[in-house]
Amino acid sequence: MAMSFATLFILFGMGTIIYGNHIHKTYIVGQFTAYPEPVADKLRRAIYHHRINNNAQLAVKYYREGIEEAAKCGMDPFSDEIIGVKIQLAFLMENLGQIDRSAEVLEVVLRDCLAWMEDPERGAKEAMRAQKTHVLAKMVGVSVKLGELYADDRIGNQQAAEERLVWAVTTVLKEKERRELEGPGKREEPWMSAEEVGGALESLANHYESHDQHYLAAPLYLQAISFVPTTSCHAITLMNNLSISLALQNPPPTAGVPAPSAASQIDAAKTWARKALATDRALQKAETRTEECDQGCAVTMINMGDFAEMEEDLAEARRWWGEGVELSRRVGFQEGVMKGKEALARANKRK
Repeated sequence: MAMSFATLFILFGMGTIIYGNHIHKTYIVGQFTAYPEPVADKLRRAIYHHRINNNAQLAVKYYREGIEEAAKCGMDPFSDEIIGVKIQLAFLMENLGQIDRSAEVLEVVLRDCLAWMEDPERGAKEAMRAQKTHVLAKMVGVSVKLGELYADDRIGNQQAAEERLVWAVTTVLKEKERRELEGPGKREEPWMSAEEVGGALESLANHYESHDQHYLAAPLYLQAISFVPTTSCHAITLMNNLSISLALQNPPPTAGVPAPSAASQIDAAKTWARKALATDRALQKAETRTEECDQGCAVTMINMGDFAEMEEDLAEARRWWGEGVELSRRVGFQEGVMKGKEALARANKRK
């Protein structure tokens, strides 16, 4: 099988972007009436310079002063309002290209939340246990975002990225299991949404996939799929990414367990790719259909061509690549056009 020829096409970033945007929108600074006037005054100035005057340095200054005023006023540092200000500050620094400083702000948020969670007095009352769960959900979101920042080439700390993502996924699944076994407390809020849980799993899967650790990415993509409704175009993305992980996985040897054959891996990959295409067909007229359906379908077609190439069936490969290029052109997906053309050119050189 010609594994070396194929350059499989994965849709990185969609889950991570969804999750990153979610934490930003969830904790963005809201109504000023929630803040004492000294704090609200600083935040009004910060948001004016951030969004209207486009003076990032002054915006950072007033966000910091708002946090300081909140401490003086005795505001709960673990409330949505104050966590929201800190996250807004981190996102502003990220937008300024100050990725390391953005990570520093979020690390402080995570460290402070962890210290608060570990205080034994927090578990003394039901109300405190409920708030701990709420804070824990915030910590998961911050940890996923930190994983994204550390993986950025401008920081390039892949070990730290993996540590933050693994912590987030482990925490999500442990809390989910606890609630299933014990049931939520009387005053506990619902745990994270299916989209949030799936986003955490996908972020870690994308991290492993980007480092060619396909055997670690595959089970995470599979779990993430279970949290995404089949009416969502994102299901197509996840199924495509799972198919790639299955095709390329090369797990370390395990005593007494035979390694999967290349043929069986390709068969499993094609099964999930076909599921992605079937999901796309089912969503042709759905109200939930977005451009992610079109792009995911085009990418899956191109990857089906790569799977055929691995099996030395160039005629079938060319058919799939041609269909992928045609669809990509029709929907204005230039990356798909480019990838498909590259594959066809590669096949032509092998005549």
